[in-house]
Amino acid sequence: MRPHESAENYLKAILILEHRNGTVRAVDIARHMGVSKPSVSKALENLRAQGCIRIDARDIRPTDKGRALASSVLEQYLFFYNLLVAAGVEAKVAADEACSLEHCLSGDSFKRLRVLLVERIKAIQAA
Repeated sequence: MRPHESAENYLKAILILEHRNGTVRAVDIARHMGVSKPSVSKALENLRAQGCIRIDARDIRPTDKGRALASSVLEQYLFFYNLLVAAGVEAKVAADEACSLEHCLSGDSFKRLRVLLVERIKAIQAA
């Protein structure tokens, strides 16, 4: 079962910050997402209870489960963001809309859509 949209956004933020900074602290997440530290604390506690993260001292790390979920959400976000930008959508609008779209599809539907679009693009390029 997929976590709620909010949990997916927190996991995605943790993955991005881990890649960018090496370590992730609650204050980093709050800044990155533009939310309060109490909101981050509550979300982190929920993610820990779901087995998606572990917290050592102040360092927040995704578990294998959390990393897989975050990677999937990030992959969908980047796909939709790049698709919208390629279609001529302004970057800020594309970012906001990609964030909404990443939560709408099941993993299977996303994979099928991605395969279909990639096949269509290859066919167009070959013509």
